[in-house]
Amino acid sequence: MNWPSLFQVIGVNLIIVNAFFVLIWAVSVVKKDASIVDTFWGLGFILVAAVSVYFGDGWTGRKVLILLLTVAWGLRLSIHILIRNWGKGEDFRYRKFRENAGDRFWITSLYNVFLLQAMLLLMIAFPIMFAGAAPHPRHIVWTDLLGTALWMTGFIFEVLGDLQLKQFLSEPENRGKAMKYGLWRYTRHPNYFGETLIWWGIFCIALSVPHGWVTVIGPILITFMLLKVSGVTLLEDDLKDRREGYAEYVRNTSAFIPWFPKR
Repeated sequence: MNWPSLFQVIGVNLIIVNAFFVLIWAVSVVKKDASIVDTFWGLGFILVAAVSVYFGDGWTGRKVLILLLTVAWGLRLSIHILIRNWGKGEDFRYRKFRENAGDRFWITSLYNVFLLQAMLLLMIAFPIMFAGAAPHPRHIVWTDLLGTALWMTGFIFEVLGDLQLKQFLSEPENRGKAMKYGLWRYTRHPNYFGETLIWWGIFCIALSVPHGWVTVIGPILITFMLLKVSGVTLLEDDLKDRREGYAEYVRNTSAFIPWFPKR
């Protein structure tokens, strides 16, 4: 590992990503909508990948591979969230934060929402930065291929899961009902499962370089967040009282890893 290159990549990303989120925070104060941070989440990773390519001394082939995968995932996610949230106002999670903080939310949101997410993003993106700074090996190895395959599988789950849910919710007769068709028949959260696979795939690519195992903090963190913090747990607490048949759906369907439903 080229440690000076890694420290440079981390340092530059630390400055640029925090500045990026402070700018988004300023816009959110004007708009009175902190949930815009979700739209820019994927773009933040693209920023990290671009900085890592430019400032890192890693092998060009591996840097370009990770950049392309990150751009595809980040752009797709940001566009999806932008379209989904357009004209709907602030997300219920941030409304709760706003109610609890009162008049001080405008400033407390800076460090409780925006700078916190900047730090989480940098930790999750550690495999991107690490691989971007490692000059060896200067060729594709089997972990690069495995990581790309995991990424592709996760991307299919995430995209197809979101499309199936969007189609289901667009039909008036499904209003208030639980989605349990397509990929949703085998896992209650195919999009979240897909996202974890994407980041385990990026980690596998980082495993291709010396000491790449230390970047495991990235996929572990995003998996924990999606399972226990901002994903499965929070969403299901909201859905169980609003969706007809959701309790039965929970009993019969795997929470995360796809599996055949109970009879």
